[in-house]
Amino acid sequence: MGLLNTNNFAELSKTMKATQIFDNHGRPINYLRLAVTDRCNLRCFYCMPEEGIKYMPKKELLTFEEIERLVTLMAQMGITKIRLTGGEPFVRKDLMQLIRKIVEIEGIKDVHLTTNGILTAPHIPELKSLGIASVNLSLDTLDRERFRQITRRDEFEKTKGTLKALLDHQIPVKINTVVMEGKNIEDILPLVRLTQDQETSVRFIEEMPFNGEGSHYSSLAWTHKKILEHIKEEFPLLQKIQDPENSTSYNYTVPGFKGNVGIIAAFSRTFCGTCNRIRLTAQGVLKTCLYDDGVLNIRNMMRNGLNDSEIKSHLLKAFSNRPKDGFEAERGRKEKSVSESMSTIGG
Repeated sequence: MGLLNTNNFAELSKTMKATQIFDNHGRPINYLRLAVTDRCNLRCFYCMPEEGIKYMPKKELLTFEEIERLVTLMAQMGITKIRLTGGEPFVRKDLMQLIRKIVEIEGIKDVHLTTNGILTAPHIPELKSLGIASVNLSLDTLDRERFRQITRRDEFEKTKGTLKALLDHQIPVKINTVVMEGKNIEDILPLVRLTQDQETSVRFIEEMPFNGEGSHYSSLAWTHKKILEHIKEEFPLLQKIQDPENSTSYNYTVPGFKGNVGIIAAFSRTFCGTCNRIRLTAQGVLKTCLYDDGVLNIRNMMRNGLNDSEIKSHLLKAFSNRPKDGFEAERGRKEKSVSESMSTIGG
């Protein structure tokens, strides 16, 4: 299609059907991270204060019917991959009903999930039968007590059980581990060793200030470079492997290990040049970058009676004004401080 400009919004929105959309920097947009709730059953140190956050009233969240309409509309615009997030997605009742609908939407090729695993295990057989492409499991430690300290809940065994069930059902699983000074540094190497006998990916993520409070540190101690150096000290034969297209992680493997290791420079923001993803919060707010504070309230558009063509036109305009990277997005925020909870953004 080429780059978008303000003169062709209306024409494109009328004729759009399974079209590939590009932003103003030539990056394709084909991946939607969709939050189905802002609620969570954990209180993770890096995500929210111990007392939690103020959740939105249910009426302010997207209904399942609105979500289905939006996914259908975005599939017509070239979105092929959906990741359902939260909050914790399984906190929302009847999530499986929504998943059954989304996997049937024309144009959606891959449906993924991000979960903390506490409520997930009973649904794994059906997730397998529905063809869920992969599950990202939030697991910051392999130690029960450190898990309790980080999440402020004693639910380690349930998350551990979900990991086993996912592997048993041969659902591709990535373990997401936020690296935190003074919290779980001693878990980095044991988590790498987890990939020795299991075909899984462990991804170490730089801590970000999306915790409802702002940055916990004056500067980031554990950058992606330091995490890599720490791993190489124990595993000097660590090898770089090919990164998947549009990957947010730099990926490695230890020779002879079945799985692999990824490192995500989420705070350093080194992967923005190939970013193909947009986010939709549980309140229906579009984010074209993790670090912006919302560029379009699609929920209000739907509830105010806009038709699909009109909504597509607004989406095209938002995509054509996308920031180059997370730093530009942060500078353009209306609320200058980056301190909202990841639970309100969509993990």
